[in-house]
Amino acid sequence: MAEYKAPLRDMQFVLNEVLHMDAHYQQLPGCEEATPDMVSAILEEGAKFAERVLSPLNQVGDQEGCQFQDGEVKTPTGFKEAYSAFVEGGWPSLAHDPEWGGQGLPESLGIVINEMVGTANWAWSMYPGLSHGAMNTLDAHGTEEQKQTYLTKLVSGEWTGTMCLTEPHCGTDLGMLRTKAEPQADGTYKITGTKIFISAGEHDLTDNIVHIVLARLPDAPAGTKGISLFIVPKFLPNAAGEAGERNALKCGSIEHKMGIHGNSTCVMNFDGATGFLIGPANKGLNCMFTFMNTARIGTALQGLAHAEWGFQNSLVYAKDRLQMRALSGVKNPDGAADPIIVHPAVRNMLLTQKAFAEGGRALIYFAAQQVDRSALSASAEEKQEAEDLLSLLTPIAKAFLTEVGFESANHGLQVFGGHGYIAEWGMEQNVRDCRISMLYEGTSQIQALDLLGRKILMSQGELLKRFTKMIHKFCQAHEGNAAMEPYTKTLAGLNKEWGELTLKVGMKAMQNREEVGAAAMDYLMYSGYITLAWLWARQVEVAQNALAAGTSEEAFYKAKLATARFYYDRLLPRTKMHADVMLSGADNLLALDSEHFIF
Repeated sequence: MAEYKAPLRDMQFVLNEVLHMDAHYQQLPGCEEATPDMVSAILEEGAKFAERVLSPLNQVGDQEGCQFQDGEVKTPTGFKEAYSAFVEGGWPSLAHDPEWGGQGLPESLGIVINEMVGTANWAWSMYPGLSHGAMNTLDAHGTEEQKQTYLTKLVSGEWTGTMCLTEPHCGTDLGMLRTKAEPQADGTYKITGTKIFISAGEHDLTDNIVHIVLARLPDAPAGTKGISLFIVPKFLPNAAGEAGERNALKCGSIEHKMGIHGNSTCVMNFDGATGFLIGPANKGLNCMFTFMNTARIGTALQGLAHAEWGFQNSLVYAKDRLQMRALSGVKNPDGAADPIIVHPAVRNMLLTQKAFAEGGRALIYFAAQQVDRSALSASAEEKQEAEDLLSLLTPIAKAFLTEVGFESANHGLQVFGGHGYIAEWGMEQNVRDCRISMLYEGTSQIQALDLLGRKILMSQGELLKRFTKMIHKFCQAHEGNAAMEPYTKTLAGLNKEWGELTLKVGMKAMQNREEVGAAAMDYLMYSGYITLAWLWARQVEVAQNALAAGTSEEAFYKAKLATARFYYDRLLPRTKMHADVMLSGADNLLALDSEHFIF
């Protein structure tokens, strides 16, 4: 049976040695309690919960799925009990304001816990995961009364939350949204419409579900400028603040999906349901971005999760499975054949998973560090700097990590050969569960347009320049360092080319705007490979210093260097292909008229 073991040593390596989170926490107001000892204790307890409670339920959730009957959803065996244990352990409140019942610890620490929870059982993790975004939205845009009524229950984990954006006729293009919000004399609104693909929209884990819903007021302007945001609870809170009268909304059905069977993906029907406006009228999309940005980092985490899970399980198999002899001679003289880990083709798949998982972890934690800084820094300038960096990195992390996470999950299955295609090993589930990550919260192609079109070209390249300057300074700081030169020389060259390619694509786009869409996906992947290259170079620096100083963990640091070398030699050269493709222009995509696409 497939299993998960939290990679605590690598997590601590990235947190403490690469990103210096201990100093980071002590510099942020309100994070003083996040001492190294406390953080270590929290991570160890999180690992126990993920390994012992959630991991054994992963295949159970896939095999049983959610059961739907007359608007109600029953989650798989053990899911409800696991959620009760999660709440009892205080996990939902970890990174939230003490004013609303939270523990006041930094968001980045919550993201590390989310990695363990999500890798152990992604489908289960989506129930509390959607609540987190709802909490952030209410915290940022809700009234004091709304926070008291809903946020306290969400923070405690007594209630869960969702985000309701998508409708049958509109996905990413929210300007086409039709759900209506009719104002009432008492200040509430009647919400009418249908939402689809609502993760955790209905379940039996909690007494109430708080839906965050986008809808239009009767006099709203057309398009995205006319969308408002509403709280629409399954049960209306009574005078005591508990779940009271049933609201006029119901789950119409649940989707039969490729993966994440343990999570309910719902069609939600709002039939004049009572709703409460969050934030200003017609500014709902601005408010919802709080939710969406949180969700996109969470989805980037999914790419890491499936890469890590695939690596762990295929590594165990590769060390045990005997097939053929190594070309260089017998490695296992007492066995009928050598373990498949000796074969270069298998090594390539294992190292690809390892490089993307460990590089992805560094990217996620670095982004999480910016989340802390943007929310808690005392300096307005530092806050803005962090927000700008996060704005650039979010589409890269979301799209790139999910794309390479899916590649890694497929490698994990391939290592098992025919056995990987059989359900009992869990590898085909990992592939199926991972596939959605490139679709929801904005497809990879939408993230690519956001990166190149909105974040890069619309800022005249300013957001990119700030980041490439960080990479340039890192390379500059290691000039003359022979041990780092194989990394910094390559990285510096690509960093320079990144700016040049951006200028070339931008110039072409001035002549033909279709060039943006034609280049966007390759531009994003190119950006992702360089971003991970920088983070791998930072890990190399730490590992080299540790080995030079003398360490009892020589094997760990040498493994870091070997993985970094693999990344630079075998994965980073993919940037050349992406550069060639993005510069090939839009003509090769548009030359064939639509009516000539025939079969």
